[in-house]
Amino acid sequence: MTASDPIVLTAAQARVLGALVEKEVTTPEYYPLSLNALVNACNQRSNREPVMNLDEDEVRQALHGLEDHRLAGRARSADGRVAKFEHWLGEAFNLSRAETALLCFLLLRGPQTPGELRSRTERMHRFEEIADVQAGLQKLAERTPSLAAVLPRQPGTKEARYAHLLAGPVESVAVAAAVASAPNAADPAQDERIVQLESAVEELKQTVAALQQRIDSLFG
Repeated sequence: MTASDPIVLTAAQARVLGALVEKEVTTPEYYPLSLNALVNACNQRSNREPVMNLDEDEVRQALHGLEDHRLAGRARSADGRVAKFEHWLGEAFNLSRAETALLCFLLLRGPQTPGELRSRTERMHRFEEIADVQAGLQKLAERTPSLAAVLPRQPGTKEARYAHLLAGPVESVAVAAAVASAPNAADPAQDERIVQLESAVEELKQTVAALQQRIDSLFG
């Protein structure tokens, strides 16, 4: 993939891709997945945020979109009457096992801290130290185009969260840059501006999500 060929996945496409990547490692005996198994994997209530309720048509349409991006589609080696589906993430980005695990769970569970990612990715890849998680995230961020980005720390938290960029740019990155460049000395006026920026970003994210739902309902 090149910077001139950006990937912008829908929420359904991101969920389908993440589910395929996860199941290849955690349940290899059932991989590639049938359409029914893939629907169940997308809608399972554990290790998913948010929990979704995609039907077969929505998953099928998501697969068509992923195939256009050369990220997933009908399994090339599958035989038999039941169609099976697989991902091609490794071919698209040449990711390491660690990077694949991190990107998978960012797709499945949204923004997370390195600590959360370390515990949740254990079945796919074991990170010995938090520093190993951070190194993997840094490699994803340094790719061209970037596949992950750091978000601003939430009030009262010690760890920053990271998000994948396969669904397009994350507006919060701009806020993160503002926080990172702020002087160490306390500045109430600057703190207020940061709070206002974070609030504006959250409203924008909600608006985008609502628009995506309308688009999905119209064309789903």
